[in-house]
Amino acid sequence: MNLNRSYRWQGLDLATLEHCHVVANDRDTRIRGAIIGPDFGLFYRIKLDENGHTRTLKIERADGKALELFCDGQGGWTDDRAEPISGLKNCVDVDIWPTPLTNSLPIWRSDWQMNAPQTFSMVWIDATTMTIKRAEQVYTKLDDGHFRYQSENFERVLEVDADGVVVSYPGLFERA
Repeated sequence: MNLNRSYRWQGLDLATLEHCHVVANDRDTRIRGAIIGPDFGLFYRIKLDENGHTRTLKIERADGKALELFCDGQGGWTDDRAEPISGLKNCVDVDIWPTPLTNSLPIWRSDWQMNAPQTFSMVWIDATTMTIKRAEQVYTKLDDGHFRYQSENFERVLEVDADGVVVSYPGLFERA
């Protein structure tokens, strides 16, 4: 995958505005984004290795709170003090709330067959509270422009563009 493109989304439920830029080549993928919410602002950076696995993640909020995580590419996670985070073992993708961009990470790195669900163990991060947890998520390719996304008691059909980036996340985000 080769990308060098900016994207913008409007948050419908949380009233956010996001701008991010993705640079992807054969060596790695680098993502930088900024989100402005009703009572917060944040900047995030994600670096993926050549296999599409998350290697570094940093979230910095305007109020000074920050979160930095590192992954060995095989699902071993540490914090910014190099302390292991055992509850995240075997997760290779991150899902940051409130951005639809991170829904693209498993889409980009997986081989897809129509109507064949794939389950992913994700590092789920609520950037509004800076909390992290493990989350099991299921993606199913419905056609070239749509994926069903399921997590716990939540389900949406995501519309994606030809690059696998979310265009519409019903009720939550729309590309601006």
